[in-house]
Amino acid sequence: MREIVLDTETTGFDPESGDRIVEIGAVELFNHVATGETYHQYINPERDMPEDAFKVHGLSEEFLSDKPKFAEIGQAFLDFIGDAKLVIHNASFDMKFLNAELRWMGLPQLPFDQAIDTLMIARKKFPGSPASLDALCRRFGIDNSSRTLHGALLDSEILAEVYLELTGGRQPDFALSVANTESKTGVEDNWRPKPRNSPLPARITASEIAAHDAFVEKLGEAALWKRS
Repeated sequence: MREIVLDTETTGFDPESGDRIVEIGAVELFNHVATGETYHQYINPERDMPEDAFKVHGLSEEFLSDKPKFAEIGQAFLDFIGDAKLVIHNASFDMKFLNAELRWMGLPQLPFDQAIDTLMIARKKFPGSPASLDALCRRFGIDNSSRTLHGALLDSEILAEVYLELTGGRQPDFALSVANTESKTGVEDNWRPKPRNSPLPARITASEIAAHDAFVEKLGEAALWKRS
């Protein structure tokens, strides 16, 4: 199972009002384990950078001026994500921007059901509690001390840890997968513990066995399990 944990940074809140994506960061998971494969791209938004947006991510118009435009990287981005599920915190925001940029390029739109929204998962799992990325890091004891500003790749790496905690840890299915294949981590997906060389010693004492036998004798014909 391939999943892409993804985050974007933008110039604002609404692509239909002229806001654009300025950074994309993504981390690949395979069977809920990070593979080490990432995607990271700064993007020239072809417009000015509002002060409020700059305070969030620290990406200036000058810094982005020599970076590629989305039209130059859009296809490579689609090639990286493929048909993998996209794990996003507040997915409606990022999907709205990604699909706007893809639409302007004439490229296929990303179906919304391709996204897994960790914000929705957190709100259902912890109703009434703060569900921001920082709040979830505090809840799960995840170190986010390096997150002084929002950054798409760093936030994706942090979100990957949060996502694994939300879904039950690094191996929520205990790696007992149906398929008999080897994952990118080199561990068989249908791993099972090896048989013991000798059985475990009995945990029932002789006195407990005697007491049980005496109890069964008192049941007489009711003890159906004694019949052959």
